[in-house]
Amino acid sequence: MRKRDITCSAALAVASAALGLVAAPSSASVPGHHVVRPGGSIQRAVDAAAPGDTVVVLPGTYRESVLITKPGLTLRGTGGRTVIAPPATGTKAAGACAAGGNGVCVIGAEGRTVDDVSISSLTVSGFSGNGVWASWTDGLTVSEVTASGNGTWGIAQERSTRGDFRRNTATGNGDAGIFVANSVDEEGGAIDTRGTRVTDNTLSDNRIGITARRVRNMVIGGNQVTGNCSGLFVVGDESKPAAGAMTVTGNEIVENNKFCAATERLTALQGSGIVLTGSEKTLVRDNVVRGNAGTTPHSGGIVLFKSFVGALNTGNTISGNLVRDNLPADLADRDASGTGNTFVSNECGTSVPAGMCAE
Repeated sequence: MRKRDITCSAALAVASAALGLVAAPSSASVPGHHVVRPGGSIQRAVDAAAPGDTVVVLPGTYRESVLITKPGLTLRGTGGRTVIAPPATGTKAAGACAAGGNGVCVIGAEGRTVDDVSISSLTVSGFSGNGVWASWTDGLTVSEVTASGNGTWGIAQERSTRGDFRRNTATGNGDAGIFVANSVDEEGGAIDTRGTRVTDNTLSDNRIGITARRVRNMVIGGNQVTGNCSGLFVVGDESKPAAGAMTVTGNEIVENNKFCAATERLTALQGSGIVLTGSEKTLVRDNVVRGNAGTTPHSGGIVLFKSFVGALNTGNTISGNLVRDNLPADLADRDASGTGNTFVSNECGTSVPAGMCAE
C-alpha cells in the first residue's frame, strides 16, 4: 500500500473511532483495561480485574449491584448515560452489596482496608439502601457521580480515611446526600479521617445535604446545597475523642426549606443551614447561608445546638460568613452551656442572642 493510502486509512480509522463507528477495544486487547458494554456485567469485569486495573462502563443501564474489594481499582462510566440501577422486580439479589440494597460498594475489613479505589462519571439511582457505600477504605475517590433517589444515603463512607468526594450530584435521597461517619452500627468516639474532603458537590432535595457524624479532621468546601430539609450537620456526642476539628468553608447553603418529619434519632427538620451539635474546634468560615427558614429546633442560618445526648459545643469559630434572610435567626447559639464558641465578622441581620452580627 502506498504511503498516501496508509495515511488516509489511519485518518479514517481515527475519525471513525471518534464517531463511535468502530467498537471500543475489548479488555483482552488492552492489558489492565476492561470494557463493559450494554448487556454485559460490571461485576463480572470487576471480578476479572486485577488490583490497579480500570473498568470502563459504556453508556447503558446496568441492573445490578457492584462490589469492589480490590485495591487501586478504577470504575469509570461515560457520564450520565452510564446508569447503575436495581435489578428488575422479582430478581433475587446477588452478593453482599445487593443484599444491603446498595448500588456500588467498596468494602474492606478492620486491619485490611481497600485502598485507592476510584469511582467516577456514572449514575447510581433507585436503590433501597445507598447509592455508593464504602466501609474500611483508605484513599477512596468518588467524583462526577450522580446519586439520585436512593433510600438512605446518596454517597456514604464509614470507618474510612482520606476520602475524596468531589464534583458529585446527590439529589432526592432519603437521608443525607453525602454522609461521612465513624460507624453506622456502633457507638464510640470520632475517628480521624486523615483529611477526607467533601468539595464542589451539588446536593439538593435530600433530607440533609451533608452529614459529618462522629468524625474529625476533614474539609467540607465549595459545595452547592439547596432544597434539602437541612443543609449541613456536624454531629458529635459525649464520646471521646469529640467530633469536629474540621473546616467548613466556601459553601453556598441556600433555601433548605423542605419539611422532613421526625425520626427515632432526630426531630423534624426544616430551614436549617449549618448545624453544629456536640462539635469541638470546628472552623465555619466564608460561607454564604441564605433563606433557610423554618420553625423546628434546628431552624436558622448557622446554629449551635447541644447534641442528641446532651454533649456541648466547645471551641468552635464561626467567622466571615454571609448569613442573611434566615428564620428565626441568621445566627443562633442554642447551646447555652457550650464554652469557647466565637462568632466573628459575620455579615448578618439577626442573631440569638442579639449582638453576634458584625456592625
